[in-house]
Amino acid sequence: MFDPFYPFDELATQIVTHGLGLSIKSHLGASLHFFLYDVPKILTLLMIISFIIGTFQSFLEPDKVRKILEGKRTFAGNILAATVGIITPFCSCSAVPLFIGFLEAGVPLGVTFSYLISAPMVNEVAVVLLWGLFGLKVTLLYIGFGVGLAIATGYLIGQLKLEKWVESFVWELQKSQQELSSEDNIELESLTWKQRFQQGWFQSSHIVQSVWLYVVIGIAIGAVIHGYVPTTLITQIAGVDNPLGVPIAVILGVPLYANIAGVMPITEVLVNKGMPLGTVLAFTMAVTGLSLPEIVILRKVLRPPLLAVFISLITLGIISIGYLFNAVLS
Repeated sequence: MFDPFYPFDELATQIVTHGLGLSIKSHLGASLHFFLYDVPKILTLLMIISFIIGTFQSFLEPDKVRKILEGKRTFAGNILAATVGIITPFCSCSAVPLFIGFLEAGVPLGVTFSYLISAPMVNEVAVVLLWGLFGLKVTLLYIGFGVGLAIATGYLIGQLKLEKWVESFVWELQKSQQELSSEDNIELESLTWKQRFQQGWFQSSHIVQSVWLYVVIGIAIGAVIHGYVPTTLITQIAGVDNPLGVPIAVILGVPLYANIAGVMPITEVLVNKGMPLGTVLAFTMAVTGLSLPEIVILRKVLRPPLLAVFISLITLGIISIGYLFNAVLS
C-alpha cells in the first residue's frame, strides 16, 4: 500500500539508528522515532487541510451561515444546522460567538445547539487526521455519530423549551452588529481565485503558527507513552476488559483540551497500546465537544441549569457512542 509519508518514516529511522546509534526497539529509540516521524507528518497534514478549508471559507462567512439557518424549525432545522457545522471550519471558541448571533437572528435554541455541537466536534483537522491515522471507515463513523449526536441533542433541547435559561442580555442584543458586519463583508462572490487562494494560505500559515507548539507537545507526550508506558497499564485503565473504560476515557478527555491537532497523536498511541478504538474515539469527541474553554465561554451565555443539561446530554451521548463504536469496530 502506497504511503505518502514513507520518506518521513525512513528519515526518522536513519536519524535514530545511524545518527544516534539507537535501536528502534529500545524505549528511547522507539520514542524518538515516533516523535521524528509524526511531527513532519502531522504538520504537513495540518498545513494542507488548513489551506483547503481556508480557501473554501471564502465562500462561507459567518453571516451567510446565520442567514442559512434563520427561520428553520424543529427536526429539519437540526439536521441542516448539524450539516452546516461539518462544512464550516469554526472551532468551539469561535462557534460560541456565532451561537449568540444565531439566537439574536431568530434561530431556535435547539437548532443553534445542533450547530454548536457539530462545528467543533466534527472538526476539519480532526477528520483529516483521523483519516490519515485510522482510515476512511473510522472517519465516516466518527462523522456519522458526531452529526447524529448534534442532531439528537439539539432536537431534545429544543423540545424541552429551555429558552428561559439563556442569559437575558442575549435576547436584548440589537442587530446593529449584524448590520455592521454586513457592511464590512464586501461582495465575497467577487473575489478572484487568486484572492481565495491567498486567504487559504493566510489561514493555513496562521493556524500552523498558532498550534504547532501544541502539536509538538502532543506528539512528545505520545512518544513517551509509545516508548515507555506499558501496554498492560493502558488496557487496565481503559482496555476492552474494563466495562467502565469508555466513561473513564471521556472524563479524562475534558480537561486535556489544548488543540485537537495536539491530541490526535496521543489517540494514535493509545490505540497502538491496546485501548479499543471506540474508547479512543469517545476520548477524542470529549476533547473536542466538551472542552473546558468552550464551557467557560458558554457560561457567559447560558445559565447553570441549561449549561448542566448541555453537558449532561453531550457526556451521556459520547459515552453511548463510545460503546457503539466498540461494538461496530470490534
